[in-house]
Amino acid sequence: MAEELNRRIFRDISYGLYILTSCAEGRSNGQIVNTVIQVTSEPARVAVIVNKQNFTHGLIDKGGVFAVSVLEQSVTLPFLGPFGFRSGRDIDKISKVQHQEGITGCPIVTEHALSFLEARVVSHLDLGSHTIFVGETVRSQVLRDGIPLTYRYYHENLKGKSPSTAPTYQPSR
Repeated sequence: MAEELNRRIFRDISYGLYILTSCAEGRSNGQIVNTVIQVTSEPARVAVIVNKQNFTHGLIDKGGVFAVSVLEQSVTLPFLGPFGFRSGRDIDKISKVQHQEGITGCPIVTEHALSFLEARVVSHLDLGSHTIFVGETVRSQVLRDGIPLTYRYYHENLKGKSPSTAPTYQPSR
């Protein structure tokens, strides 16, 4: 007998919220992701999980590079909104925020960021709707001290929603 799937469990798993950026063929973009994990220490590699429908996915796939900005808890919903609910196919999100160009060519969002890393893709795994990209970290920097934004804080305190392409999306009932 199959047990009912209670999707609340996925919000109980500890996540952060990050801005993931990439660039390829003269275009760049950024989006919110909740899954960034360190997978090895030597060499220092991280994995990010990205929905295939997202513009950033195509840039990572073509360009083979990405950057991750660790967001501070004091970030505002208006700042997050374009990165979570607007497509880079339609607007230039990067030009509207403080950023710098990284050594990989990726834009690195520094506004509301505690730290960042840049990586070159060394592997990927097709998950159907999403891809896991594994990157070797080529640069990282701490910008300031603070409390990292968690997914739980985003939902409970900022009252943020999940876009339909997020792994934790739950349709309204």
